[in-house]
Amino acid sequence: MITYIKGTLNEIYDNNIVVEAYGVGYEIMVPSSLMNSLPALGSQVKIYTFQYVKEDALDLYGFMSRDDLTVFKLLITVSGIGPKGALNILSVITPDELRLAVLSDDAKRIQSAPGIGGKTAQKLIIELKDKLSPEDVLTKGTGQVSLSERPDTPANEALEALVALGYSQSEAFGAVKSIEITESMDGETVLKLALKKLAFI
Repeated sequence: MITYIKGTLNEIYDNNIVVEAYGVGYEIMVPSSLMNSLPALGSQVKIYTFQYVKEDALDLYGFMSRDDLTVFKLLITVSGIGPKGALNILSVITPDELRLAVLSDDAKRIQSAPGIGGKTAQKLIIELKDKLSPEDVLTKGTGQVSLSERPDTPANEALEALVALGYSQSEAFGAVKSIEITESMDGETVLKLALKKLAFI
């Protein structure tokens, strides 16, 4: 298995890139969202890869981060979603947004990906809910606890208030997640900051 390829970015076309490493050019399929993160042609890149083997082809799928690759691997475990379907999802939904959508049962957000219908979106939510960690949604490595651990946190109070105001759970999660919450903040403060974030979306 090829974990990653580090080399020179030689070509970019459609949803494919070619990275040359040690004289070999590797054609790698990537999500369209990755295109904006690529350096200029001729620059060095490190692409995390997944090697997909089938009877008539040997395909490489690539991502800029290990987190993207991890979520891609989870997506292809869902029945009915192959590597290209998973790539389509990650072309329009970031791993964090996907976690939010799964956690909040936001099938419409998942359906925004090309080729993903309502039934597939619901199946994805059901099959991944136990695999995608809720801790990753609000925790930023600052000691902030997750929803499942402390239901009485300012973050949760703000989330409940936002949903009561008519925002979807996905929108509420996204707004609260974008705030650097300190110990001195209460639920009302977090709510006001979240509302400001939502006003600019």
